[in-house]
Amino acid sequence: MKRIFLAALFAVATFAVCQAEEAPKKAEAAPAKEAPKNVAVGKQAPAFKIKDASGKEVNLADLTAKGPVLVRLTCGCSGCDKELAYFQKINEAYKSQGLTSLLVFREPDEKVAKYAAEKKLDMLYAVDSKGDAWKAFETTTMPTNFLIEKGGKIISIAKGCEPNGLIANIVSEKAAKTVGVAAVDVQKKVEAKVEKK
Repeated sequence: MKRIFLAALFAVATFAVCQAEEAPKKAEAAPAKEAPKNVAVGKQAPAFKIKDASGKEVNLADLTAKGPVLVRLTCGCSGCDKELAYFQKINEAYKSQGLTSLLVFREPDEKVAKYAAEKKLDMLYAVDSKGDAWKAFETTTMPTNFLIEKGGKIISIAKGCEPNGLIANIVSEKAAKTVGVAAVDVQKKVEAKVEKK
């Protein structure tokens, strides 16, 4: 009887020790709850100001008061560089319907100025080497594209780089719908330009 009692006592003590060791592990393993995103489709775009290439302050609220805005947080890496041609076609296609394109680069001013001249950028661009734009838009992905309708509501967020123009084509379709015109197939536009060379 004594042996049964000691075995039971040992089992209870072992169970208690195991439970005590498991509790911290469960607490560690439980994923931390993410704070709710303020920047999401259907929500207002964040308050955001930046100086453009000429040093003039650009206020996102002022831009969205006039019409839809496409904000592209990007860099000059090879993927973003290849994808740039498609976003230039988006700008060309919908600029006359009121779309403003704003590129925000992470590189230093000098590098971006040279790059902009080489690429013949015909859109608003700024440099943010500190990454404040990425913080304001709550993203770490590069590139990330935010399509914002007139009035400031985010209607599309497209993250990641796709050098063949698939993401750009999706953005083009949404931009076309926003400005009320037929969508331009930016993939075909860029391919046609490349074939002419």
